[in-house]
Amino acid sequence: MKHKSQMFKPIKKAKVYEEIVAKIKDMVEKGRFKSGDQLPVERELAEVFRVSRSSVREALRSLESQGFIESRQGNGTYIASQPVESLVSPLASVILSEKDDQMELFEMRRMIEPDLAYLAAERATAEEVAMMEEVLNLQEEKLARGESGTDVDRNFHYIMARATKNKVLLRITDNIIDLLAESREQYLQVEGRPQKSILRHREVLEAIRAGDPERAEKCMLEHLMDIETSLFGVAGRRRSKRGIVTSL
Repeated sequence: MKHKSQMFKPIKKAKVYEEIVAKIKDMVEKGRFKSGDQLPVERELAEVFRVSRSSVREALRSLESQGFIESRQGNGTYIASQPVESLVSPLASVILSEKDDQMELFEMRRMIEPDLAYLAAERATAEEVAMMEEVLNLQEEKLARGESGTDVDRNFHYIMARATKNKVLLRITDNIIDLLAESREQYLQVEGRPQKSILRHREVLEAIRAGDPERAEKCMLEHLMDIETSLFGVAGRRRSKRGIVTSL
């Protein structure tokens, strides 16, 4: 019988961006930053923390997805007046506990992301549409160099969630996307699938750009079901609140 101490695993060293997140949260808790206060710009934060700007950028993305900060277009980043972490923490814990059951996570994703696309088509700004376009262009460049582009694939879904202007949905999406990293890598390693993924994303983006919520929802649902069929050999069937029924 194994000694109980063998049940424990070494604690992994935190990533740089996670240390920045913890530091900023600590500053808020100690009152050095208050609700509504503006954060220094990315360059200044990088200098203060003595880290790269990419690490600061990742930390700010994480804080925004948790609802601790909010970006105001053209006017900087601010401490949120009502952080949503307390609202989504219980659900986030459930998601984390089910991280090994990819099929259940995909089922949840299929219930949420088509509606994200729907809301994004209603609410996305021209800047957010341009950001999604830039992500797809970057992914195509990576594919041309023989890379899978998984690191930028997730960004498309993140920006789309951000475009809904719903902090709770953004936080939930961020958790799901991170936990599905392994299946995303698996899917995009197969020949032809990265190109198909980009094609599907472009269909979603064009619907969002056109302000067509129903088409954006349908395209995203079909994209997710493509992935499910490829990974698990089956795809679910979903009827949306707007009466769309899609199956593969």
